[in-house]
Amino acid sequence: MNNRTYSRSQIGLHWLVALLVPVQYLTGGSIERTHHAVHMGMTPAAWDVVQHHVHNYSGMVIASLMAIRLVLRIISRPQSSPSNSVPDRIGRVLHHGFYAAIIGQASMGFIASYLWFGIAPYHVLGSKIILAMVALHFAAAAWHTLVAKDETLDRMILPRSDASAKNLQGN
Repeated sequence: MNNRTYSRSQIGLHWLVALLVPVQYLTGGSIERTHHAVHMGMTPAAWDVVQHHVHNYSGMVIASLMAIRLVLRIISRPQSSPSNSVPDRIGRVLHHGFYAAIIGQASMGFIASYLWFGIAPYHVLGSKIILAMVALHFAAAAWHTLVAKDETLDRMILPRSDASAKNLQGN
């Protein structure tokens, strides 16, 4: 089992991103409606314009939070050596994939909004990939809690002191 501990900053950033990602899915449809109305020479609905802005700016916030998370992850190495079990290796790949996918998604959204709309289909594809990753992430959290009955999920809810981390490691 991976006994990595997370700081309050890492935990807080994780949950902020977790709260903002659904906002992206809930407001994403407004992008197409807004652009369709403009291309048809119509005025977009006011609520669609609000959602469009929420989507764009939330995406920029997510990109910033993920960049900070990445920096924290790089400078805050795990206190213990990671396990080489297959589930732990899959977890590491999924987490690295989240960084790449979410930062890439935010970058494509920025490009689609402000530089070149032609990238929009890839942005939509990216949202589907992230949704699949989130589903896998939820399944893994459920597996750790219900099947493995370990403390993996607990480590992302409450930060641990060095003493409790050592107790986890059996030191």
